[in-house]
Formats: sequence, C-alpha cells, structure tokens
Amino acid sequence: MDEFEIIREYFDRPSIDTRVITGVGDDGAVLRPLPGLDLVSVIDTLVAGVHFPISLDAADAGYRAVAVNVSDIAAMGGKPTWMTLALTLTESSSAWLGAFASGLFAAADEYGVTLTGGDTTRGDQLVITIQMNGEVKSGQALLRSGARAGDAIYVTGTPGDAAAGLSILQEGDERNSDADYLVSRFARPAARPEIGQAVATVAHAAIDLSDGLYADIGKLLSASTVSGSIELDQLPLSTQLTRSMSHDAALQFALGGGDDYELCFTSDLSDEKIQAIVAGFGVAVTRIGQVGDGDGLNLTSAGIHFDYQSDGYRHF
Repeated sequence: MDEFEIIREYFDRPSIDTRVITGVGDDGAVLRPLPGLDLVSVIDTLVAGVHFPISLDAADAGYRAVAVNVSDIAAMGGKPTWMTLALTLTESSSAWLGAFASGLFAAADEYGVTLTGGDTTRGDQLVITIQMNGEVKSGQALLRSGARAGDAIYVTGTPGDAAAGLSILQEGDERNSDADYLVSRFARPAARPEIGQAVATVAHAAIDLSDGLYADIGKLLSASTVSGSIELDQLPLSTQLTRSMSHDAALQFALGGGDDYELCFTSDLSDEKIQAIVAGFGVAVTRIGQVGDGDGLNLTSAGIHFDYQSDGYRHF
C-alpha cells in the first residue's frame, strides 16, 4: 500500500464543515474563516520512544496526537477547527493504520476538528505531527504574558496523573483500576477547550501543562514579568494517584511530571465568580496560588517555604 492509498483508505472522509472548501486530496486546503475572528495556529510533533512508548496502542497514539494540539488552542481561549497531519511510518501496517485513524478521528469528532490535509512518508522512526488551527474572537486570545500582581492562579483537573501513568507503562508495574486510570490519563489526555473559552474574557494569562506544573507556571510568570506563589496543600491530587503511592511521590509527579494538558490561568475575579463560570463542565478548577510583584515561583506547604526546583521536560 503506497502513501496515496493510505490517505484514501484511512484519512480521506467527507467533511461536514461547510467552511472547508477543499480538504484532503489536493495540493492544499482551502478554508474560509468567519469575520470577526482571529486565527490561532499550533503544531506538535510526537516521536515514538520520545513522547510516548513505542508499545502505546495505535488508537491511543492517534487520539493523543489530536488532544495535545487541542490543549494548546484551549490555552489561548480558542475553539479548535481544522488540522493537518504529517505521518512518518517505518512500515505500512493495515492493522496499525486502522487503529491509529480510529483514535485520531475519535478525538477529532469529540473536539469538533476537521482533518483538511497532510503528508505521509516512510522513515526510520514513527513520527506524528499535527498542525491545528483554531478561532478566537478578535483581540481576545489568551497569552502567557498577561498575568498581573494580585491575580489568583488556577489549575484544571488533577496534575500528576499522566506522568504517573507513563511511569506505570515504562516500568511495567502491576495493574489495577487505579493504575489503569492513571495510564488512561497519559494515553488519552483530556484537553479543556470549553474551559479555555469560558474564562477567556476574565483570565489575564493562561498556559497548558505539558512540561510539568512547576516549569509551566514558571514560564507564564516569566513571560508576564511577575512572581508567583503556590500553596501545595491546595494542589488537587486525584484519589487514584494518592492511593497508588506516597503523598511525597504523588507531589513530585504533580509538580514535575508533565503530560497532563490541564489548563493553568490567572484572574483577579473572585473565586466564587470563577467557580460560577466553570460550573457545569464536570471538571474541577482549583485556586492554588497567587501572582505577585518581582520574579520567580515560590512554593509553600502549610505556609512554610518548600524547597523545589525543576526545569520540566526539555529536548536538549
């Protein structure tokens, strides 16, 4: 099966998005944005053995590739719309391609994204690259650089679960319902575009948690030229995580693990009003700290300084 047959068999399906004038199968996609909206464009590359274990189920790899891009759109307060796929394969396997496409389109359907084109090649390593577009009302995109002294710092969900799940996969740990849950949080991360859109007009800055909560909040604070403090006793940890290991180990995963793709944002709105805005999404949104003047990120536990340092995940 050559690359053209792969595209026709697994990735070419009719689009129900009437703004996709020309999609898969031509030299380029022709898309029609709505007036009054700004275009948000993101891209993520996932390399087998680097970003996910080679043994990861193909359907999960497809789902994950979409979700991590949706998360970037969500962090900017945008609504995901269209994506292209560049896929480098070591071999043409019908079983793998069928499972991968099912996972990719499951995520695309869940988040309302249309595949509009891409490229398929052969190489020495499995590489999945998705470029995704989203839309946000003109001038309302959330950036990392808008946090202000006096803002509260919020996080969605329960950080640390995905990193623990990856550790279970890599170490071959014994599986139970808690372990299965943690593995699923890595294999199929839940992006939060609905929350990103809901808080876009009241948040001052946002970032998604891909490289670890401590490192990513540090990036947001640095981009905004402000400081911040996090109270560890307020950090939401899942029951599955705390039942699977010691509190200290769970805290290490939450602070430095990465791969959660939860949202972190800052706002000067009262916590009561924030909770009213996000009510109904079925996702906990927790106030974990405060933005201040100066620079750097300070951690406290029961109000006492907690010594911690992490640069998060880095390729080089």
